[in-house]
Amino acid sequence: MAESETTEPSRSRPCLVVVGGYGGERHGETGSPSRATARVSFDRRELNLLFNLYGAKVAAGEWRDYALDFTPARAVFSIFRRSSEAPLYRIEKNPELARKQGAYAVVSASGLVMKRGHDLSRVLRVLDRGLRLVGAE
Repeated sequence: MAESETTEPSRSRPCLVVVGGYGGERHGETGSPSRATARVSFDRRELNLLFNLYGAKVAAGEWRDYALDFTPARAVFSIFRRSSEAPLYRIEKNPELARKQGAYAVVSASGLVMKRGHDLSRVLRVLDRGLRLVGAE
């Protein structure tokens, strides 16, 4: 038996335990991860847009905290006024809706979809609107 084929517990390769349906690759394995472990995430351009808006709102004192969640179905950027509260807004990326209504959505705290679309920068405009005086001429 070759040295790499030993069955002693101390010399065997470490195994990966899957908890809650999420797993990954062992070190040294090549190839793409399995479908069950693939997660939706934001790319660098999308994160740049999100953090530019977030930074401006933090500087204005409107927002204070954020959270990123990556699941197999969607990626979520949650925005909080205070970290102890429920999210004020959620920016969701759901690739399954990319050909239908658009992959991106801004969802309010009540669950109302404020804007949905194919382009993240256009969807984020709903959060970046300034106040307008109504009835002034």
